[in-house]
Amino acid sequence: MGDRTLDYIALGILIFVVLTIIYAIIYIHDIPYEMAKERKHPHQDAIHTAGWVSLILMHSIWPFLWIWASLYKPEVGWNLNNISTDNDSNKKEIEALNKRVVALEKKLLEKEA
Repeated sequence: MGDRTLDYIALGILIFVVLTIIYAIIYIHDIPYEMAKERKHPHQDAIHTAGWVSLILMHSIWPFLWIWASLYKPEVGWNLNNISTDNDSNKKEIEALNKRVVALEKKLLEKEA
């Protein structure tokens, strides 16, 4: 083997390792986007863009993207169905709270006087 053969082999291995690391970083940062795309997430474009921004921010927001992408499930959505939408019960609750606030304000004014 010539004097330069091992240098070329080492250079080839170095280029291969660098390209593999770059590909792995891009693949890892696309995981939240792929999750969002698979789940038909309504914000999948934002997650994809934020994944690229995460590269610039030294991966600081990537865990939050993972959480954001995994919160949405296609069969249940955001799972907010158990929130009460009954306006009458909400109005009654608000009125009761208002009465309590008024009573507390009266007590406070009596103590100050």
